[in-house]
Amino acid sequence: MNTYAYIRVSTAEQNHDRQLNAMTALGIPDTHIFTDKISGKDFNRPAYRRLVRKLKSGDMLYIQSIDRLGRNYDEIQNQWRILTKDKGIDIAVIDMPLLDTRQGKDLMGTFIADLVLQILSFAAQNERDTVRNRQAQGIAAAKARGAHLGRPAKPLPERFGSIVEKWERRQISTKQAVKQSGVGKSTFYRKVEEYRHSQANKK
Repeated sequence: MNTYAYIRVSTAEQNHDRQLNAMTALGIPDTHIFTDKISGKDFNRPAYRRLVRKLKSGDMLYIQSIDRLGRNYDEIQNQWRILTKDKGIDIAVIDMPLLDTRQGKDLMGTFIADLVLQILSFAAQNERDTVRNRQAQGIAAAKARGAHLGRPAKPLPERFGSIVEKWERRQISTKQAVKQSGVGKSTFYRKVEEYRHSQANKK
């Protein structure tokens, strides 16, 4: 029997130290800890796929919480079935000791574990839906106030007008003009139009 751990954080910026420390405390070697820094909305995760390929019947898998598998009720249920039934491994959820397939393998123990899994899966998806609804409401409220959303616009160089004039005279290429302006190609074209419009209004 081999023991493995799976860790997931939603973005590269999120800290996974809490999960890593918990797995290290269990004595799981680094080579058996698989980490994904990606959203839990689906199971297209490189480390997770590698882990599933390595797992064999009788192996043990630790996860910190049920939502590390995902946040979608159906997907969590499906992956749990694949891991425990198809692959034949045991799973222990550190934050929820009742979800440990090594314990209570009789009918009552299996029933309780399945019930807890369904409740936690539902709670995980419900929390995700609630967060998304709040974000949508927040964005709508911000737009109603006229607040600017997204990344702040990158300032153009003071000599942008000179760059545009050289570009229009074909003294520099589009690639050079874009690089000197410090923006993307589509942004450059848009800013050129804005610049032309502002110059026309001055006449």
